Amino acid sequence: MRNDLASRRAERGWSQAELAARLGVSRQTIISIERGRFDPSLPLAFSIAEVFGCRIEDVFTPAARTE
Repeated sequence: MRNDLASRRAERGWSQAELAARLGVSRQTIISIERGRFDPSLPLAFSIAEVFGCRIEDVFTPAARTE
């Protein structure tokens, strides 16, 4: 899954630690999501969208299939 979490966070001038605190997760979780190493749970994805005032699909998009 791809995401634009880092750019949305940067637009607001938030550090990874600040976003993590707003979401109630660790900074490492934010790092892993931004790097595409971890897909958030559905409740966390909803929280992320809420923090940015958008829909989940505005932040996260499926990765292109390679078949």
